[in-house]
Amino acid sequence: MVLSGGVALLAALAAVVVGVAMPTFTGILAATGVVLLIVVVDAALAGPVRPLRFTRSGDTTVRLGASATVTLTVLNQGRRRVRGVLRDAWPPSAGVVLDRFDVDIPPGERRVVTVELLPSRRGDRPADRVTVRSMGPLGLAGRQGSHVVPWTVRVLPPFHARRHLPSRLARLRELDGRSAVQIRGAGTEFDSLREYVVGDDTRSIDWRATARRGDVVVRTWRPERDRHVLVVLDTGRTSAGRVGDAPRLDAAMDAGLLLATLAARAGDRVELLAYDRRVRAAVERPAASEVLPRMVNALATVEPELLETDYRGLAAEIRARAGRHAFVVIITGIDSGTVEQGLLPVVGTLAGRHTVLVAAVADPRLAEMAAARGDSAAVYAAAAAEHDRRGREHVAQMLRRRGAHVVDADPDDLPPAVADAYLDLKAAGQL
Repeated sequence: MVLSGGVALLAALAAVVVGVAMPTFTGILAATGVVLLIVVVDAALAGPVRPLRFTRSGDTTVRLGASATVTLTVLNQGRRRVRGVLRDAWPPSAGVVLDRFDVDIPPGERRVVTVELLPSRRGDRPADRVTVRSMGPLGLAGRQGSHVVPWTVRVLPPFHARRHLPSRLARLRELDGRSAVQIRGAGTEFDSLREYVVGDDTRSIDWRATARRGDVVVRTWRPERDRHVLVVLDTGRTSAGRVGDAPRLDAAMDAGLLLATLAARAGDRVELLAYDRRVRAAVERPAASEVLPRMVNALATVEPELLETDYRGLAAEIRARAGRHAFVVIITGIDSGTVEQGLLPVVGTLAGRHTVLVAAVADPRLAEMAAARGDSAAVYAAAAAEHDRRGREHVAQMLRRRGAHVVDADPDDLPPAVADAYLDLKAAGQL
């Protein structure tokens, strides 16, 4: 049984009546009995909650930052009308806009309730339970019960870097020879012959075709296709550091998704690996049209782990998944202590067999701190920021000496920088 605020008003009214008309112990008992009787009868006349049946429908996936709609249908299989309030409970991170609804369901009829969600975090957001409070005709008392109605909305990565895709695809079409721009001496697959123009690489001259035609003819090339691209996300401790309003891992995901989409459009085989001390997510051999859907779905539930990454184990996973030459993109942190003791020893081995790109998310606040000179505290902070910047540059130089390519950029700049590095390597025929 549940009581409303009207019971307190009824009790106050009874107290006034007793005080004026019958200020005795008998009067108190009589008034209390009347109030209790009214409350019990009102609760007994309330529609039962157990016969209610619930079904859900609506969105099962939504990108972070967008809204999802879930519909809850309530069927009254009882013999009495159910009037009251329905609460559809979800976890706070699901971002329910409105979770309480007034309901009035006659016997045998249905009512539909629409719940709007604005999630604030990635991952699976399961519905908790549906609670219905059915009040009696007087609205003083009623019945309450809860029902478990399973439903889960998976919140996918937002993929903000999608806005950089058209410009990179345009450059890819230029490299691939599908636009008016011709590639001169780049790539590793023969495309066609054309007349020599000033500025062409003389090494591309086809002397036999030149002898046949009587004019100087050069070969044109196009980037190779069907290359193996392995995107590796480090989900260890360094990925948990927050840059702005989000952890580094989210910026790493954005960079990985942009590169994967671009590489799939280029005709390359793209795979994904998220690892710290064990595999947290993996996408193997997806079709080109399934690369983005499968990757965002796999990454939706991946969260940073507060432990040091096992780089030797990571290298073993890479070798197991990339048997032949591959383009391996490791998106990780390049803090000096972490890299020198972990990643640096294994990069040389990987770079001897694969083309390796190490990408890192930089903190834009360091540049602001390095430029501050307001007081002594700001000067010390600037010195610390400059020390960190020099340490990152030193680590990047050591990685390059071992044969890796390095991209170190702010969260907003990292995805296009990684995509440009991929296109540069493809244009140079190094993939």
